[in-house]
Amino acid sequence: AVFVDGCFWHGCPQHRTEPKNNAEWWASKLAANVERDRRVNVALTNAGWLSVRVWEHEDAAEAADRVEVAVDDDG
Repeated sequence: AVFVDGCFWHGCPQHRTEPKNNAEWWASKLAANVERDRRVNVALTNAGWLSVRVWEHEDAAEAADRVEVAVDDDG
């Protein structure tokens, strides 16, 4: 499973922003997204899936190479 995660919604360490309006609500919402991503990764792994997460800002060719390497390493 390949996920392309948006920097804002999934807490990119390079591009994450923290909204000023309703800051507490947004902090909780975005932290919940990151935690859900972790749970999904674990659930997929437990079900025998390989998951790869790519940030929206990553170069598409480099991301595709990373996916290819992950698949080759897995099989």
